[in-house]
Amino acid sequence: MSAAFEIFLQGAPGLEEILAEEAREAGFAHATPVPGGVTLQGQWTTVWRANLKLRGANAVLARIGGFPASHLAQLDKRARSFDWSEVLRPDVPIRVEVVTSQKSKIYHAGAAQERIERALTESFGAVIDAGAPVTLKTRIQRDYVQFSVDTSGEGLHKRGHKPAVGKAPMRETLAALFLRQTGYRGNEPVLDPMCGSGTFVLEAAEIAAGLWPGRDRSFAFEHLASFKPDLYARIRAEAPEPLTDLPDFFGSDRNAGAIEMATRNAEAAGLSGAIRFRHRALSDLERPAGKPGLVIVNPPYGARIGDRRQLFALYGRMGEVLRERFRGWRAAIITSDGGLARASGLPFLPTTPPVDHGGIRVTLYQTAPLP
Repeated sequence: MSAAFEIFLQGAPGLEEILAEEAREAGFAHATPVPGGVTLQGQWTTVWRANLKLRGANAVLARIGGFPASHLAQLDKRARSFDWSEVLRPDVPIRVEVVTSQKSKIYHAGAAQERIERALTESFGAVIDAGAPVTLKTRIQRDYVQFSVDTSGEGLHKRGHKPAVGKAPMRETLAALFLRQTGYRGNEPVLDPMCGSGTFVLEAAEIAAGLWPGRDRSFAFEHLASFKPDLYARIRAEAPEPLTDLPDFFGSDRNAGAIEMATRNAEAAGLSGAIRFRHRALSDLERPAGKPGLVIVNPPYGARIGDRRQLFALYGRMGEVLRERFRGWRAAIITSDGGLARASGLPFLPTTPPVDHGGIRVTLYQTAPLP
């Protein structure tokens, strides 16, 4: 696969354009939003850079080829003649996943998976293992079989430097896209008054410092035949030196355990000197000195934690504190409940469509600078 091939950046449905914008700004030309993510053309070095650099992608899939097949025997025969050796290694176990079979004569995904696994085993010598480091994803649509390799492995929200995770966390990839959707680009203070394990504040500080999100983790592409360790080491060496003249970042939470987790996470990320975490209730929140910035918060919204009826007072108090103490700051609230958002009394701008967050549809409610 020396020629360019299609690369799919899997992202949060509803935020495809935001992810495409990030990809283009990171140097991935012609990144095009499509349902469920972003497509672009590139080579294996493009795949490696995308895994290392992109904050909003959940996974990076390499489209390695395919063929037409209208019945299982044809699928079996053509899978056996497919040149797996260009991408896969027979000494590395493989997990096969048929993600969909639509508008095709091959409609039984389980039978298709069995044929592909057998072809890999008997013609290529591969070992099939449900816990394998490499996943081969198969999409069968309109009698065409498309193979992709998940080059990320563990989801890209696992940055590799966040040892502590709180209750009902927001994934780092989604937090990064929401930050971008607010217009945040790393040049203003950020405060989260219900910070939990610190996701929003940590992502904002990493963006400001210019840190690559994948710098501390490994990827599935390191187990592929196309992987060249020396070339990859040179690409990793391209990472810029972290910026040190950063805005201020603040996180607070009424839960002392959350502040301990957030503090450990900041230390693991190398950002403990840039962020101030404090144990305090929402009512005790103070406006930081200096220029205004962004207050962003993912408060409880009843679907996962607590009782909705008890949350109206919380949202009302949050809006009151922000209106009284944070003039000039922008506010952003992520919630699944428009009624709770409106209970804050904040002057929200028009919203964009909701986004899936762990099976819950959430919406970003944001304001212009508060008067």
